[in-house]
This record gives sequence, C-alpha cells and structure tokens, in this order.
Amino acid sequence: MQVSFIIPLYNCLPLTQAMVASLRATLPAGLRHEIILVDDGSTDGTRAWLATLRPPFRVLLNERNLGYAAANNRGAAVAQGEFLALLNNDLVLATRWLEPMLAAHRRLGARAGLVGNVQRDLRTGAIDHAGIFINAKGKPEHERELPGWSWLPGCGVRRVDAVTGACVLLERRLWTELGGFDERYVNGCEDVDLCLRAAAAGRIHAVALDSRVGHHVSASPGRKARNEENAYRLAARWRDTLVRLGVRRWSEHYLATLQAGPLDAIEQAKAWGIFGYAFHLRRGPSPAAVAGMNAALDREFSRWREMFGPL
Repeated sequence: MQVSFIIPLYNCLPLTQAMVASLRATLPAGLRHEIILVDDGSTDGTRAWLATLRPPFRVLLNERNLGYAAANNRGAAVAQGEFLALLNNDLVLATRWLEPMLAAHRRLGARAGLVGNVQRDLRTGAIDHAGIFINAKGKPEHERELPGWSWLPGCGVRRVDAVTGACVLLERRLWTELGGFDERYVNGCEDVDLCLRAAAAGRIHAVALDSRVGHHVSASPGRKARNEENAYRLAARWRDTLVRLGVRRWSEHYLATLQAGPLDAIEQAKAWGIFGYAFHLRRGPSPAAVAGMNAALDREFSRWREMFGPL
C-alpha cells in the first residue's frame, strides 16, 4: 500500500461527496491506496451514505464528536500506506495535485517532513494557503502570496515553517514517531504543533508549488471557535521556537511602523540593527528585535490569561 488517504467528516455531506468524487477522479493510474473516512458524529445523513461505500473505502464511526485531531489519529492508527495524505472533506482536488507532493517529498530526501500545497478559497478564488509562517505576534498565519518564480513549470518547492493539515502528505513512519496530533488542541494548531515537533527532530517542511487545490475554507461547523485557546496552548509549549521563527516578521513590522523623523542615537542604532536582519544583511537578529518579539508575545500571554486563566 503506497498512500492512505484520511478524511475526517462532520456533517456537510454535499461537500464530502464532491470532495470524494474529485479524489477518485484525480488519483494517478495504478496507485495502490486506501481511503479512510472517519465520521465524527455527523447527523445530516452522512452515515447512511457511508454505509453504501465499498473498498477502497474504509469507514470508521465515532460515537460522538471528538474533534479534528482525534478523528485523524483514529484514521491513521488503522492506515497501512507508506504515506498518509490528510484531506479535509471540503476540498476540491484538481488534476495532478498528488504527484507534485510526492515529488517534493522525494526531493527533500531523508529529512522530509510534512509537504503541503497551494490552496485557493473557492468562494473568492484568492490563495488561502501557500505555507504557514509565524507572524509578528508569535502566532501562525497562512502565507497567501506565491514566490515570483512560482509560475515557471516544474517550479518545485518552497520551504516553510509549517503547513496546514487541510491537505498534507507525510510518511506514516514519521507520524508514528511523533505520536500523531496532540488532542489537547481543538480544531486548530494541531497541524502547526506537529510541524514544530517534526522540525525539532530535524525534518524540513515544504509546499509543492505545482500542486493546486480548491478549498471551501472553514466550512465545518465550529471550525474557528477555539482559535485563541489553541494559539495560547501552542505558544505556551513553543515560545522560544515561535520567537526564533517570528523575529524576522517582527523586524519587518517594526520598520514598517517606524515613525518618520529624526531618531536619537540609541533609537538609530536599534533601527539599523533591526534593518540589517530584516533585509538579510546580518545572520542573526539584533537583541532589540528579540526583545521586541518577546514583548509582543508577553502582550498575547497577558490577554490569553485574562480570557482563559492558566492552562
């Protein structure tokens, strides 16, 4: 078995049916695969439809809604493929979406981590995902611009801090080594957490720029209800890493908001140090930039503690 496709479901039956049809229509000829559908307590007729399916489909039914992380973990636990392809049920897959992801994984070699792709919002046509970066507040954010060379045929891969779990490819062996998704996250940040754990183990993440899919973004009910709490949990676990990954964006933000006018000697020295790192003229961030990034996270932690108390 080469690829196990894992699709968690929670209502939205018409989107699920369209997504599954697009998956079957776009699979490479001869690909050895299985399609694992994990229903997470749907009440809209999804279960009756699932009962009509036959191999290569495998169906798992959760007695109650356990959330995105737990549904994927359950599917991965029974998967037999060399690769896992995690897919949201609100995608529309295009021809040759999978092949560039497999090629990107091969290109990264033994250090390959998670491979994502370019996703367009089907409502607007705009790019919703071309990777994930850590922003100036220390929070994960989707990259929504492509590199200038991405229009070239065979443009390959873009290395990124993380990728969304909406459409992602990784080795089943790596998933097992990492322990899958952390189920303390509720419908958010579990994918970024997994990427950070893989990176800490020496893996490299990338977006396959030749792989393009459509996405009904956040179509599942309650998708964003716990965003802030999830970001709080992520930052509590990965603070130092988020500072390191976000400090360049913080530096760019600082320079963009710097007030016009003369600066005293201390502020001028600070600005030059931040400028040098933001524009790749120095290797490491200045102490002022690191302090600024930490201060930004301190403000977020203060807000989160008021909202949720201690974790």
